[in-house]
Amino acid sequence: MDIKKQIEYWISTADNDLDTAELLLNNNKILFGLFLCHLCIEKAIKAHVVRCTGNVPPKSHNLSFLLEKTDLELDDSQFTLCDTLMYYQLEGRYPEHYPKTPALEKSIELLNQSKILFQWLKAKL
Repeated sequence: MDIKKQIEYWISTADNDLDTAELLLNNNKILFGLFLCHLCIEKAIKAHVVRCTGNVPPKSHNLSFLLEKTDLELDDSQFTLCDTLMYYQLEGRYPEHYPKTPALEKSIELLNQSKILFQWLKAKL
């Protein structure tokens, strides 16, 4: 497996997901926008799983589980964001767990926090 190529894949697709999340939120498509914020962070963490293990990351959407496979040390606010994003990742996969739609202002705040975390994760590669 080409580790560099795997990492580039996860980061480039995560970057696209974050761009799409912003477009969705700017068009008041809040739940799918937040779903893509989660997906962006999930993929960035998976890049670190590849870096740390040399293997393809597990097929899991659980950010805490994936973080355990890395050497990353998140602070409390980063962990809180990951926990919050986990709530919104269900919407796209399990409609019976449809989350309550937050206000647009709160959603934009989560997007901005996701951007910051994504940049931090990229810088750690």
